[in-house]
Amino acid sequence: MQEEGVMSMSRPLTVTMAVLLAVVGAGVAQASDDTWITTKIRIALMTTDGAGRNAVKVESDHGKVTLHGTVDSEAVKEKAEATARDVGGVTDVRNLLQVVKESRQESVKAADKDVKEGVERALKADKNLESVKVRSVDNGLVYLDGNATSLTNKLQAIETAYGVSGVIQVASAIETKEK
Repeated sequence: MQEEGVMSMSRPLTVTMAVLLAVVGAGVAQASDDTWITTKIRIALMTTDGAGRNAVKVESDHGKVTLHGTVDSEAVKEKAEATARDVGGVTDVRNLLQVVKESRQESVKAADKDVKEGVERALKADKNLESVKVRSVDNGLVYLDGNATSLTNKLQAIETAYGVSGVIQVASAIETKEK
């Protein structure tokens, strides 16, 4: 009789554990999807001319994206939103970007050869980016090529290039296994 009572108590416990594991697993999958969406949007913003680049901050929650930060025109604000909406998995975009007119300092004009060497040095300094190459530089536009092991590393390569003096824009043909 006592054995039967233990068996009847273990079934609900087993069902409860299965449900709990399914919920936790779904939460982990959702967090992964949101990370993927955020990374894809940041890459798109940084490689789309007129979309705000580093000025736009991105947060994702269950496919709902929030953009925030400051940009210098209404056109940039609209372009950032349109760019985010074009990313797969995005269900909604809340655009909280603020338009702030600031005197913009002129970009430091550097020789393309110097920019290319600087970006190559910066990429080589990071072991995760050793397969990313500078295809070309034209008037401060850096074109990256090669392979990255993840979307995070692809984003890291683009951000690394932007960190080099004289870089005005970055375009990417970097391939990853993650699409």
